[in-house]
Amino acid sequence: MANDYRKFLDPEIVSKLKGMEMRARMVVEGFITGLHKSPYHGFSVEFAEHRQYMPGDNIRDIDWKVYAKSDRFYIKQYEEETNLKAHLLLDCSKSMAYQSGDRISKFDYAGLLSGALSYMLFRQRDAVGLVSFDEKIRSYVPPRSKQGHLHVLLQEIARQSPSEATDISTALHEMAERIKRRGLVIMLSDLLDDAEKIISGLKHFRYNGHEVIVFHILDPRERDFAFPREALFKDMETGEELTTLPYQIKKEYAAQVREFSDKIATACRQTNVDYHLIDTSTPFDKALLAFLSKRERLF
Repeated sequence: MANDYRKFLDPEIVSKLKGMEMRARMVVEGFITGLHKSPYHGFSVEFAEHRQYMPGDNIRDIDWKVYAKSDRFYIKQYEEETNLKAHLLLDCSKSMAYQSGDRISKFDYAGLLSGALSYMLFRQRDAVGLVSFDEKIRSYVPPRSKQGHLHVLLQEIARQSPSEATDISTALHEMAERIKRRGLVIMLSDLLDDAEKIISGLKHFRYNGHEVIVFHILDPRERDFAFPREALFKDMETGEELTTLPYQIKKEYAAQVREFSDKIATACRQTNVDYHLIDTSTPFDKALLAFLSKRERLF
């Protein structure tokens, strides 16, 4: 069927595939197939052999066959070339384990998206690294683009699991100090922490000259609060419990969620950080297209 590629962008279907490498590859291949079939086909998706011509590049490296097909200048990209250093910041705090009904958890969604982004970055000859964090930095895989690094990276993503409480700002400030070379920082988190502290951490990266993308990942029920008539809520990090009638507080809850996300979104716009609010029912192409759009602007 013409739209078979869409199934590999569905979080629920992808989560049932075995192995992080298989999942990442199917998501990216489904995405690229979709680009060729959509109005977004103008994006550069021939990552492995070409990159867009930049002023100062040797015109002898222009691939005229590609120009004839695309009417755009691309130069041949050599094995040792690396365009970008990227760091994926994966939130492994306990709140990321939440899932409603049969949906995948926020953490599984973030992990699958991290794998797909790693696969895309690696195909583009970019150097990509991984930071996992909760209350502190749990693990750090420095960015590389050499053969075999993608396997190491995907294994590290698959090894992670949500565990402790959240302290996003501490992790952001620590990594902003550790990452010396300017590059791209991609954070995947539910952002369930103090908004002002999160914003401060993001500003630290921007102050140091990094480009930043934030994927704010929530479960659909965390956005619409469409729970049964009476429900027991339990804080996954503190264990605190509350029994309530959701319909009585739904309107106020939704307003507070919007206020929180709007506050972060506004601060991101003011500091030129790309902010994307998505939930675990969102097909992966929306996030991958946001990433690809960002990277196109950088080059």
